[in-house]
Amino acid sequence: MKTYKIYLSLFITTLLVSCSDDFVQEEPPFQVTSGSFFQSETDFNNALIGAYDLTQATYVNVILGEIASDNTHAGGESATDVVGWQQVDRMEHTPINDNIDDVWDFNFAGVQRAAFIIENQDNIDFDGKAQIIAEARFLRAYFNFELVKWFGPIPIKPEGQFQLGEELSIPRSPVEEVYAFIEDDLQLAIADLAPQAPQVGRASKAAAQALLGKVFLYQDKFDLSAQQLQVVIDSGQFHLFGTQAGEDFLNLFEFSAENGPESVFEVQYSGDQGAGFECLQCSEGNVAVGFSGVRGYNGPVYESGFGFNLPTQETVDAFADNDLRKELSILDIEAWAADTGATFTIGNQDPVTGHTGFYNKKYLPRENDNLPDANLTHPNNYRAIRYADVLLMAAEAYNRGGINDDLARQYLNQVRQRAGLQPVNSSGADLLNNIYNDRRLELMGEGHRFFDLVRTDRASQFIDGFEAPKNNVFPIPLEEIQFSQGNWEQNLGY
Repeated sequence: MKTYKIYLSLFITTLLVSCSDDFVQEEPPFQVTSGSFFQSETDFNNALIGAYDLTQATYVNVILGEIASDNTHAGGESATDVVGWQQVDRMEHTPINDNIDDVWDFNFAGVQRAAFIIENQDNIDFDGKAQIIAEARFLRAYFNFELVKWFGPIPIKPEGQFQLGEELSIPRSPVEEVYAFIEDDLQLAIADLAPQAPQVGRASKAAAQALLGKVFLYQDKFDLSAQQLQVVIDSGQFHLFGTQAGEDFLNLFEFSAENGPESVFEVQYSGDQGAGFECLQCSEGNVAVGFSGVRGYNGPVYESGFGFNLPTQETVDAFADNDLRKELSILDIEAWAADTGATFTIGNQDPVTGHTGFYNKKYLPRENDNLPDANLTHPNNYRAIRYADVLLMAAEAYNRGGINDDLARQYLNQVRQRAGLQPVNSSGADLLNNIYNDRRLELMGEGHRFFDLVRTDRASQFIDGFEAPKNNVFPIPLEEIQFSQGNWEQNLGY
């Protein structure tokens, strides 16, 4: 999918139009308003590209979500490198954490771009408009789901974009109302989305159904969750990569497997455009990949990176020796260097946030022909919703809802057998523990662990320094509280 940028007007609490201070000082090349735009099918298509474009900026949700969990250390050059990530790793983050602010900004920017399309849907008619509006609703739901996961109550505006000044009057809606809004967007999207996406990287009906199943699961609506996820399973559109002829499971996160049979929704990245630190969200590449690379690396297969997001020894030990996911997920740099002659350097050696000897192999930077700055433009796609995730969510819903342990076991065992493990025969609470354990191992490094622990009330048990209910959500950025002039209260404990 083509992913050039189209800059639309944004709420005060989201990204500025420009990508650098220099651009602010120049006369903008054009000004987009609802009166001058959305006059043709091309306008709607371009706006949709702009909305999808912000999914690329959610790389920060993935890497910071891992660092917040018990899966990884922050890493980096030192214990003060990207200090906001270091604070989250220690569970010492505050409302003035710039990196948490990024999560707020990028996702609200996505909400705004999707909402701009929706509020102008009646401007003109053309064949295919229903699909575009449905995709905009999917994207608004996708970004709002990220926001409610991270921040709890958030401002919502069903009728369209936020306007400057409305931060003084629109409240933060209760979580229940936010979820109802997300559900409504997804139900409307499902009605009009095509079974097969019009282009690679765009949302299909199954993508919206899977996301809705996940939204229901996060609310413990197990019957509804199981129903939606079962529809995706019964569609026959997907299978676990590596279970059919010619597929090697260990290649699941290689370029060759992108947008493959396991991909329900995948964020597209490209190495065709350079990037810089002054505007990381402007990169068409997956910034999290370069940040996760081995520091000072010189050797085969991989490119060097900044040494963040380092799997812990406890995480590595959680894998059984015969679990194929261990080789898929973890690079033991000492063993790799001994085998290949590769060299590397060690950065942060802080015992709480520093070097572990392991790297997140799923999103390590591979050798490729990306453009400078190479560390910021890696083309590795993010598998936002994988079929394995769908199977494990369905297993959890069937079990926790007391609906069908036989199906729960069946779906769990499909994932386990693909990983080379024996099936389980458990039921009830033991089966649930098996599902939780395999969910961690299957999705390690993909940004889900922290939120899985929070939604199942297990975070205090596993994450050092975690205090419930305070750390169940992150603080609202201080500047947003200030913009609202008291209309929005800070989250409890911050």
